[in-house]
Amino acid sequence: MSDMSPVSSMSAVWQSSPPGSIYDYIRVASFALGPDGRIAQWSERAVELLGLTAGEAIGRDPVEAFVPPEFQETGQRTVADILDGREWTGLVPYRNPQTPSGHGIAEVYVMPAQDEHGKRSALCIAVDVSALRGLETDLASSQAVFGQSPLGFFLFGTDLRILRVNERFAKVFGRPTEEYRGTTPHDLLPRGEADRLAAALRQVLDSGQSLTDMPIVGQAPSSPDRRRWSVSLYRLHSGSGRPIGVAGLATDVTGRRRAEQEAAGVRRNLALLNEAGARIGTSLDLETTARELLDVAVPQFCDLASVDLYQGLLSGDETPPGLADGSAELRRVAFASAVSDGPVAFGDICRVNTAEDPKPIQVGEVHRYPFNSLCAHALRTAQVRVVPGRDGSEALELGAMLQSTLVVPMVARDTVVGLAQFSRTKGSEPFGERDRALAVELAARAAVSIDNARLYRREHERALILQRSLLPPGDPEAAGLDIACRYLPGNAATEVGGDWFDVIELPGHRTALVVGDVMGRGLRAAVAMGELRTAVRTLALLDLEPAEVLSALDEIASGLGTPGGSHAGVRPGSRALARGGKAADDTSDLTEVYLATCVYAVYDPVTRRCTFANAGHPPPVLVEPGEDALLMEVPPGMPLGVGGEPFEEIEVELPDGALLALYTDGLVESRDHTLDEGLHALRAALNTPDGADGGNAGSLEDVCDHVLSTLDTHHGEDDIALLMARVQGLSAESVGDWHLPSAPQSVGRARELAREQLESWGLDDLVDTTELLVSELVTNALRYGEGEIRLRLLLDRTLVCEVWDGGLVQPRRRRARDTDEGGRGLQLVGLLSAGWGSRRTPLGKTVWFELALPDGQSSGPDTVEALLSLW
Repeated sequence: MSDMSPVSSMSAVWQSSPPGSIYDYIRVASFALGPDGRIAQWSERAVELLGLTAGEAIGRDPVEAFVPPEFQETGQRTVADILDGREWTGLVPYRNPQTPSGHGIAEVYVMPAQDEHGKRSALCIAVDVSALRGLETDLASSQAVFGQSPLGFFLFGTDLRILRVNERFAKVFGRPTEEYRGTTPHDLLPRGEADRLAAALRQVLDSGQSLTDMPIVGQAPSSPDRRRWSVSLYRLHSGSGRPIGVAGLATDVTGRRRAEQEAAGVRRNLALLNEAGARIGTSLDLETTARELLDVAVPQFCDLASVDLYQGLLSGDETPPGLADGSAELRRVAFASAVSDGPVAFGDICRVNTAEDPKPIQVGEVHRYPFNSLCAHALRTAQVRVVPGRDGSEALELGAMLQSTLVVPMVARDTVVGLAQFSRTKGSEPFGERDRALAVELAARAAVSIDNARLYRREHERALILQRSLLPPGDPEAAGLDIACRYLPGNAATEVGGDWFDVIELPGHRTALVVGDVMGRGLRAAVAMGELRTAVRTLALLDLEPAEVLSALDEIASGLGTPGGSHAGVRPGSRALARGGKAADDTSDLTEVYLATCVYAVYDPVTRRCTFANAGHPPPVLVEPGEDALLMEVPPGMPLGVGGEPFEEIEVELPDGALLALYTDGLVESRDHTLDEGLHALRAALNTPDGADGGNAGSLEDVCDHVLSTLDTHHGEDDIALLMARVQGLSAESVGDWHLPSAPQSVGRARELAREQLESWGLDDLVDTTELLVSELVTNALRYGEGEIRLRLLLDRTLVCEVWDGGLVQPRRRRARDTDEGGRGLQLVGLLSAGWGSRRTPLGKTVWFELALPDGQSSGPDTVEALLSLW
């Protein structure tokens, strides 16, 4: 019921307002007929409709003025009837010069009337029929569109109340169409959305600017689901242009919006997978790969995430030690959060003991998930589990703010390597099936990369262990030599290639210096190098001459690339290849032919003489005190593996203080310069190390560093090995050398000489043992040897005793029976010495033994105990 009073209502009705009714559309014309049947009044609308001015129409017979001649008779009768007091309505043709045909049809309504004298007259209203028919058509069309459209139409008045809605709109909100009249947006929508719609209606009504695709969210009474509509608004005007309301078109876009969200989710997931493919697995490091997974997931996919890996996996075990029940030790290797600064107890709610220990798991912490936890279940079944969020009233920690957590086992090659957890906080969209699938895919990609990293690390560690075993100790020692060495692999991923060097201690405080280079690179060259290095050490311990060592090594290298080490069919092709020619058998696999270069030198610190043999290797460089560096003229020889070629050797006397440099071609040759240029640069670097004059200034380590920094050693084309030795020699005071006749008295004389020499060296603790062993060796020389006997004692890091004779028969150690009176001498030597052996010499043989120098803490071997052990 309206609150407006009758007075105010009447006042509002009689207010002046601009025209704006249906008459604006149909243009009604009026005129009056007098008692004589002629036109007495003529309105302005009649002027517009019939085309005659008032002066032309007033006083004329309307039939003669407007009706065509063929209809005038009927018109006269009709006018007469009207003047007799009858009402009449009908269609009347009239002349209309504004139309193409020159006439039109008007619908005329004639109402009888009286003038002030009581005489009969008539009031006429005329409307052009074509305007009425057009209005009827427009109304019918509007009604059809409004009522039959599948879209929701509505009309708001200027007071922002609904005037009319169609059936489609009414059906959405579950009310009959007539009940919507007078309702407002607040009667249909939630407050926030209703305010937005009302503001939009007011804006369109005031500005006249249309509004399209305005989103509205609400809940229809007929459905509990939230719906989305797209609303377009435009202002309605009367025929005169006056605003009369706002019309709207509402389209339900809930399905389309859901489809758009689905499509957006698919695009987002595809983009995330594309990013994961580009960012996960860029490093063969387990922790780095885990962090890369979280960098992709947070915040694009979730708000918090963590990665746990099996502890055994990280410690380098052969297989991940995950127990069947999923409760093995794990280590948290990565955590990421878009809502906190540090680790929080989010997915850790899977831990049963969380209530007892509410502290979150820290990165790097080793922990377990109990058997009955969801995380342990996911680990042992390799199935994704969803952990719902907790009630926010339980605690104020961040874990109580979580919407849900996805617990995803990380599976690679049917093996679980760890656990990834993804969480979303309350307010975010919950995880759906597509999110689960995406989480599994992300975890699987990271798991494969982690497993690859594990396998790579395992194989890399094995390769490094093997490669490191192929190199000599970092600080080799030798009697009479100060040694420094450097090794630079051409491949940064490995620690050794085909180049090698070695320092081998030989009997008599002699030292073998070896530098070699297997042609080729990589692990195959390293394996071949290892075989050759082992062979060199074995041959060196046989105390062969350098040329003999290279000859035997050549035989070994020739068989490396053939099954079973056979030499057949290898040498001819190898020899031709080594000389720069073409192999005899073009179909042979040349990758199996191992060629190597090597230089082998033996230095005697007593005589200060060094014997060299070369197998196709760059020549050594010698720097004598006060002299420039020079290349030694060592016969080059053929590379190892060619086979059938003899090797020569030369002997050079090296003065004290001389510097000897052995190296591989990677030090002096590259694409940027020739071998000759590299050799010249090496000699120049050795002439002035660190700016000093001559290669003997400064420490040997500094000389090595200066050479490597001066030459181009960063080309990465080949491995580089550098072995440098500075000659010191043994002083005369460290050597005792005597010649004894082949007579029984020489045994006692040898003991006396040994005693006197050891006492002069202050080695009284070794006198008894040395006397006993010297006596045994001299006795064997008298019994089994020939010619003059030579006794030599050498003192350096150990004590060495050598007994020389002219016999060629090598001593053989045997086990004497209890009834034998002899045959226990060499057994005694073996028990009391640190080492013993024999070697051939140009004039016979040498039998030697070595004793460790007393360190003041141990008394050495017990002579009596050793003697008693022989029986």
